[in-house]
Amino acid sequence: MITGELKSKVDRIWDTMWSGGISNPLTVIEQLTYLLFIKRLDELHTLKERKATRTKTSIEDPIFAENQEHLRWSHFSELAPEPMFATVRDEVFPFIKTLGQTSDAEGEEGSTYTHHMRDALFLMPTPRVLSNVVDQLDGIDMNDADTKGDLYEYMLGKIASAGQNGQFRTPRHIIKLMVEMTAPTPSDVICDPACGTAGFLNAASEYLQRHHSGEIYRDEASRRRFNDETFHGYDFDSTMLRIGSMNMLLHGVENPDIRYKDSLAQADESDAEKYSLILANPPFAGSLNFESTAKDLLQIVKTKKTELLFLTLFLRLLKTGGRAAVIVPDGVLFGSSKAHKSLRKMLVEEQKLDAIISMPSGVFKPYAGVSTAILLFTKTNSGGTDRVWFYDMKADGFSLDDKRTPQPDKSDLPDIIARWQNPGWEMGRKRTEQSFLVPKSEIASHDYDLSINRYKEVEYEAVEHEAPQEILQRLAALEAEIAEGQKALEGMLG
Repeated sequence: MITGELKSKVDRIWDTMWSGGISNPLTVIEQLTYLLFIKRLDELHTLKERKATRTKTSIEDPIFAENQEHLRWSHFSELAPEPMFATVRDEVFPFIKTLGQTSDAEGEEGSTYTHHMRDALFLMPTPRVLSNVVDQLDGIDMNDADTKGDLYEYMLGKIASAGQNGQFRTPRHIIKLMVEMTAPTPSDVICDPACGTAGFLNAASEYLQRHHSGEIYRDEASRRRFNDETFHGYDFDSTMLRIGSMNMLLHGVENPDIRYKDSLAQADESDAEKYSLILANPPFAGSLNFESTAKDLLQIVKTKKTELLFLTLFLRLLKTGGRAAVIVPDGVLFGSSKAHKSLRKMLVEEQKLDAIISMPSGVFKPYAGVSTAILLFTKTNSGGTDRVWFYDMKADGFSLDDKRTPQPDKSDLPDIIARWQNPGWEMGRKRTEQSFLVPKSEIASHDYDLSINRYKEVEYEAVEHEAPQEILQRLAALEAEIAEGQKALEGMLG
């Protein structure tokens, strides 16, 4: 969880850049990302130096060559504002744009990061602003992975609007919940077709590094697979692609496949049935013309609604046996249109629908108050749904108003994980509890309605009231008492 001290530091840096003339919040985040990355490079190089000193060997895979010492954060941060500005603008920034730039036999660039950085611009307005920001960033320790994640979460949270086409960031604790429930393995090929700043991919990489470090770093082939072949993300915002790819680099993934693509408009046969795990929170509040939608998606379900088209896309991208954890608006669960019903029927009858977690409407505040749910399903193309697990999340560890104040003692997330990982606990649960199982036959009988309220039972406590005659008698006695008091008061007043 982000601390008040870290918030204050970010706020001061933000104010410095804002007053310096950078008024677009995304530009602020982008420029801060570059500087944080430059700082992180120096920290990583320092770790390599310490290891070389300890083992009395040469530095393994140095980030900076001997003639590039002046490009390191620890060196240029000591300079006066004007020479610092010139060094960062003319040398450091061009240097980070070429990182990962390896060439194969055809001369093609080997890093998606390098590809996205080609159009990046250094937009710090003045030497004074740069010097001030560098001094303030010096006080932030970037060694801890949670600090980096919290920092990004808070910076992105300072964007005041949800953006276009219903895009808004997913809270980091919800992302972690979805990753924990899907439990990625080193053999997974993971995709987010609407990746934005790559929050899901980063959380998946952190999970793998935390739980499977021995496997992903076992040998050169394993490292290459983790860095080059595991993570895939699409977006059609070039700024998001740059921030997302740098975010992945900051989290230790050297060459993720993060690329420009309008997922719903571009049919790409090479991506069909390619992925074993999809984690996503796609844009909801939009509709597309049939002409601008990939024809293979419309063949499965003919609709203009983006939330339904994305679900169709996920089924197309998943390989058989692949699983997904995705966020959908509540309307997907109970919508009455032909497209809504046919897609729900497809998930229940043709695939394996595993779970539906209903989330409170305040989870996405202050961006939106829409009610949402997490869908977890496995692609089988041969059915397999026996029972669907429903969970009614009432609290996520934060207040459900626009302030989203931390309330760590009010969180259902640990309970969700515990119950999900112990399915035997759920067999005997009543419909009045927070989680329960619903058989497929019952869901089918309700026209494949997947809203939790359709199946949840509410317990009403019987309340005993006095008989009406007794209540009337008490009222009459009270009125008589009031009348006597009024007469006494009148007598006192003469």
